[in-house]
Amino acid sequence: MVTSRSANHYSLLADIGGTNTRVALCEGTSLVADSVRRFRNAEYGSLEEVLAAYMASEGNVDCLGACVAAAGPVRDSVATMTNLDWTIDSETVAKATGAETVSILNDLQAQGHALGHLEADALTTILPGKAAGPNAAQLVVGVGTGFNAAPVWRTHAGRFVAPSECGHITLPVRSEEDLVLSAFVEKAHGFPGVEDLLSGRGLERIYAFHATENNSETRKDAASIMTSATARDDDVALRSVETFCRKLGDVIGDLALVHLPFGGIFLIGGVGRAMVPFMGEFGFADAFRDKGRFAEFQDTFAVTAISDDYAALIGCANHLHDRMNEN
Repeated sequence: MVTSRSANHYSLLADIGGTNTRVALCEGTSLVADSVRRFRNAEYGSLEEVLAAYMASEGNVDCLGACVAAAGPVRDSVATMTNLDWTIDSETVAKATGAETVSILNDLQAQGHALGHLEADALTTILPGKAAGPNAAQLVVGVGTGFNAAPVWRTHAGRFVAPSECGHITLPVRSEEDLVLSAFVEKAHGFPGVEDLLSGRGLERIYAFHATENNSETRKDAASIMTSATARDDDVALRSVETFCRKLGDVIGDLALVHLPFGGIFLIGGVGRAMVPFMGEFGFADAFRDKGRFAEFQDTFAVTAISDDYAALIGCANHLHDRMNEN
């Protein structure tokens, strides 16, 4: 049954990841619960096709505004997906939705705009940190199909979430094993980037690395690795998860020193969430603190995992609301 919606009352939100796209309508900053849909990107050739299918299911409602969060760099309101052959621009979104106001954000920017608007049961403390003032900087870190992070600042002009593509910086090397692992990872793209290790396919590369070191030709996808690690039935899977947690601590610890997020670090993304039960056992905190004479300083930063799968949509709704009411 096609839903009938009032014109120029709702806004459209879309969160485009490397694997799935989530689309919803909102009233003000509130998601319309029965409007949330998930689309597998592999089944569509573009966001325009996804939006056409979605709009048809919603009676082709004429939207007041639209905000799209894309997993890739955004320049001049044009997003280029990092792990998907899609390009997204505001003109196409406006045409597909009828929206008068359109915003195109990086997906981590959308997550940053969600901070402070999530339910308490969607937040899990990984490291406690220390209390900070209400305007302290924050950092969102996404670990899923890809890797990225974005700082969140509260300014006199409102919230500002800076775009970033830090998943493509050089992977840190702290040991002889790290050096060998980095060389192994470098074979993927000719450069050992953080995302090549700290992502779903990165976990698969870590598994391949440890399997090769054990003279094994066994290979597993990310979901199977996590299943085996949870069941404790594969030593290579456990070793891979341990390596992942340690390197994640390394990288997030470095980002904490770059951005000084005294208001907390927030971990999002399916792969990041899957690692939370293993972080205590496999040295995430130790790697996060392993910064020489700044080790004690690292205790300042709280690390929290976000479990709300629609956090980016909530962020889009709040960003769009602020933009439409800024004057």
